[in-house]
Amino acid sequence: MSIVNSVKESIATKERLLKDDNNITLIKKVIEACLSAFRNGGKVLLCGNGGSAADAQHIAAELSGRFNYDRPPLYAEALNINTSFITAVANDYSFENIYSRMVTAAGRKGDVLIGISTSGNSPNVVNALEEGKKTGMITVALTGSNEGKVDHIADMCIKVPSKDTARIQETHILIGHVICEEIESILFPKH
Repeated sequence: MSIVNSVKESIATKERLLKDDNNITLIKKVIEACLSAFRNGGKVLLCGNGGSAADAQHIAAELSGRFNYDRPPLYAEALNINTSFITAVANDYSFENIYSRMVTAAGRKGDVLIGISTSGNSPNVVNALEEGKKTGMITVALTGSNEGKVDHIADMCIKVPSKDTARIQETHILIGHVICEEIESILFPKH
């Protein structure tokens, strides 16, 4: 695939997302859930694997640090950043439990858990979302267009209209940026 074709396909994926009223409504609902959690002293937890782990960390940093301008920090954390915890749990229990175990420890009713999986079938993300639901968290999945296990678990499942991992991940970070930008501008409006 040429450079031009890759860029065109990325744009086309985002245009399909823009035309998908269901996904736009879901993004708004995720923003509302995050706002509610933050307003009530709660937090947003995120998880994923590989590039999706990087996206989880990126989104958490935008919320807990800053996005467009200086403002107070928000409690957001990517569950993949503590390598000692991850390797201990993977070794002592299983890799499939690395996120669900931390959700048990840190998740509270009304918090938001965002699981990112391009396939929608990553066992550790699936288990985390299941544990989040048991805990009373609002569960969100970011995935691709194929049906996955998270479709039937998450309270809200935003499905990027693509089967191409790269295009899905590029769109996931766009969705993450939209969520961060809206949360920041609503909670901390610039005057």
